[in-house]
Amino acid sequence: MTDKGLRNKHGMRQGKNVTFTEEQNPRSEKIDLSSIQEIVDVMSEEDMLAARAVTKARPSICSAIEEAIRVIRSGGRLVYLGAGTSGRLGVLDASEIPPTFSVPARTVQGIIAGGRRALTRAAEGAEDDEDAGIRAVSGLTTNDMLLGISASGKTPFVIAALKAAKLSHARCWLLTCNDVAYPFLNGTIFVPVGPEIIAGSTRLKAGTATKMVLNMISTVTMIKLGRVYDGYMIDVAATNKKLKERSLTIVRKITGSGEKEAETLLMNAGGRVKVALLMKLKGITRKEAVGRLKKAGGSFREALRF
Repeated sequence: MTDKGLRNKHGMRQGKNVTFTEEQNPRSEKIDLSSIQEIVDVMSEEDMLAARAVTKARPSICSAIEEAIRVIRSGGRLVYLGAGTSGRLGVLDASEIPPTFSVPARTVQGIIAGGRRALTRAAEGAEDDEDAGIRAVSGLTTNDMLLGISASGKTPFVIAALKAAKLSHARCWLLTCNDVAYPFLNGTIFVPVGPEIIAGSTRLKAGTATKMVLNMISTVTMIKLGRVYDGYMIDVAATNKKLKERSLTIVRKITGSGEKEAETLLMNAGGRVKVALLMKLKGITRKEAVGRLKKAGGSFREALRF
């Protein structure tokens, strides 16, 4: 029997060994009769399983990251799309990228079924709106990458969006906690977390695993695009007091400068950490530092080699 023949209409594999997110977790039996500590212990142990599941998905996560790097490096966008918890996690991760790595907001975007209102209120019916999913990705092109997020692997809003984006020749991936397969996708990240402590409540282990994977995709992508140096956030956008202090600390740590000198360097660099670092370490002007970074494609380490 072919692989296709082993799947149902949702793309899910058939067979007794498949674990679906809607199944009851054996450890939940009579959980309402357990003590608070016992329940906390069970949840803690289950969360550890989520971390292990992410590790199992490492090959596909790495492939997705390689795709994201290629797309962004060529001027395209990485777009997360999901409903409910999945959508909120995507929007959360995308919203953190501009202030952390000083990239344009369009570089990594998040789309949630039901729009902005669904970020703070339940909009459960929105996940079934296939037409809305199609409309949500109408602007995607061959330069972009769409990562659909669906714990079940069959959310209509997400699957319809992925199909539509594929017709526009975007790179299409699915992040899911169920063992599904859609032939039209460029790749699938399957994170086998198993059934939740509360059957179907994928804001738990599935949500934890999803956040971990998104952290890896966005962070590793930015690291490989030269937005991090020796673990320091050298492209931080100093938009508040805390981030200005962080910028100052980074300049001091990397250059060995005193506080006053670091402050002067940052001021002369227009607040840009990488520019300040190059000015000090290479003994060059702000204009020359900016030119080096442009030539190096924004990579500080590469700019140091010139």
